[in-house]
Amino acid sequence: MEFPPNQGLDQDEVNEQVADAIAENEVVLFMKGTELMPQCGYSRKALGLIDQHRDDFETVDVLESLDEYRAALNEESGWETIPQTFVDGEFVGGSDILEELDERGELEETLTDA
Repeated sequence: MEFPPNQGLDQDEVNEQVADAIAENEVVLFMKGTELMPQCGYSRKALGLIDQHRDDFETVDVLESLDEYRAALNEESGWETIPQTFVDGEFVGGSDILEELDERGELEETLTDA
């Protein structure tokens, strides 16, 4: 089985996909990989933290076009790293911020008030 190198999607297409995902979902996690197969430890951590407090949320695998997703997300959040979590259209943070919110007992409220 061959896996072609990241061909990259059109930047405008990715910008639109990111904006739509943020607008159309109460909670969305942009991550490397999928819910069933996270492809990095930070994405796995963010996914696990959200999953503890919320059943219904969207995930977007950015690996299909990593550079373009990184650029589009940076425009939305001012944040360069992935994963990124948005709640009600607002950027919350990556796995480190989610972990801090969880440790302070604030993550459930952040995710469920959406």
